[in-house]
Amino acid sequence: MRHKILETSNELFLNLGFKSVTMDEIASKLGVSKKTIYKYFENKTELVAAVTDYMFNTVSCGIDTICELKMNPIEEIFSIKRFIMKHLKDEKSSPQYQLQKYYPKIYASLTQKQFDVMQVCVLNNLKKGIEIGLYREGIDLEFTSRIYFNGMVGIKNIELFPLTDYSMNTLMNHYLEYHIRGIASEKGVQELKKQLIQK
Repeated sequence: MRHKILETSNELFLNLGFKSVTMDEIASKLGVSKKTIYKYFENKTELVAAVTDYMFNTVSCGIDTICELKMNPIEEIFSIKRFIMKHLKDEKSSPQYQLQKYYPKIYASLTQKQFDVMQVCVLNNLKKGIEIGLYREGIDLEFTSRIYFNGMVGIKNIELFPLTDYSMNTLMNHYLEYHIRGIASEKGVQELKKQLIQK
């Protein structure tokens, strides 16, 4: 039952936002009483923390699986983007913004975990890209991986990028093109163009 509560809450939070969804709505969607949810989670904050962990672990496992497929680094980045879009439902309700505003401690913990995972993934991607000639020699790996993470967090700022003007998918495509053009060799730019056609 705990897993079912997490799955349903995750879907509601992604579609409607962490603040907007009530425990009553979650119980109603599950077809159970609120008392059943409180058997597993003491309060909504505890449920939000568990859901963000669940979401993080699901996405991390998916990214690990994609990285094991040994694609070229540019193809890998776009495959990860497509996987994230599928799991985060295009973030229509800007859950990240609501999480940051109403549950700052959970947001800070999640951001740190995301940074730790992404650092490893991005550094590996950069090294592989340089080795096979898709990225330019001599780029500062540590700086590039940190600026990449910072940009990924930045495009989720709905004050800078209102969801009425940009879908998350469009923002990610623009950002990935911006990132890769900054580090790609001529060969890398050709691969980027192929990926942009697929989106």
